[in-house]
Amino acid sequence: MRRFIARNAPAYAFLTPWLLGFFLLALGPILASLYLSFTRYDMVNAPRWVGLANYEYMFTRDRRFWKALNVTFTYVALAVPARLIMALGVAMLLDKGLRTIGLYRAIFYLPSLLGASIAIAILWRQLFAADGVVNAVLGYFGIQGAAWITNPDTSLYTLVVLAMWQFGSPMLIFLAGLRGIPKDLYEAAEIDGTPKWRQFTRITLPLLAPVIFFNLVLQTIEAFKTFSSAFIISNGTGAPADSLLFYTVYLFNEAFKFFRMGYASALAWVLLIIIAIFTAISFLTSKYWVHYENERD
Repeated sequence: MRRFIARNAPAYAFLTPWLLGFFLLALGPILASLYLSFTRYDMVNAPRWVGLANYEYMFTRDRRFWKALNVTFTYVALAVPARLIMALGVAMLLDKGLRTIGLYRAIFYLPSLLGASIAIAILWRQLFAADGVVNAVLGYFGIQGAAWITNPDTSLYTLVVLAMWQFGSPMLIFLAGLRGIPKDLYEAAEIDGTPKWRQFTRITLPLLAPVIFFNLVLQTIEAFKTFSSAFIISNGTGAPADSLLFYTVYLFNEAFKFFRMGYASALAWVLLIIIAIFTAISFLTSKYWVHYENERD
């Protein structure tokens, strides 16, 4: 026991603020939401127990629930790979030993700090409006722009572009991973005449796999939780034609617009289960493509 305490005491000391916050502030609301998911509750009258009625309605009669799932899954499938590819590409450019790399890192990380803000969402809506900057630039080159935000066929892609722009956080993690790859491996490959693309597929990607896995899990969870940009750009309704009806937007409206707090709690727990399933799949499949230096055959 003494050896265990001596070995793990520093870690638990650093975890103490989070543990206190979780048990004192978060655990109670989490358990309360689980109870409310089995009730009909409008924040005015006392909760009334309805059993599995909320879940039964959700999976069998609520068409907007399935629409919100479809929009969210589509966004996750497009935004996560696009952001990771963008982040890895920029990280590889910054790994070339630039003199002012600190400045470039700060510049490229800035969108991640601003991207989730209300102001950026409003700005993004103006950029892609029918009379916005994007169409003005396209018109300069003689290209007819579209109503990107108000067209159901293109509105979701504007948020995917916004997600790509917010590549700063995974970019910094990729950059740290690239700095950890021994340079002598590339030098040996150069001596052997290995082309750059083969160095990338045979050296960079395999050794960067743990970092890619880490970023993949984090960015997938964050993509499922996307709310502010979708809410602002769609005016809180998921318009046009529910093409921006993200799961979180639908959950928010059910809770604070229609005051169906019991049903919103059920939606929240389903989202938690979905994220947990995707995370578990990522960990189960990682053994086939993620390899660590301390592993032995």
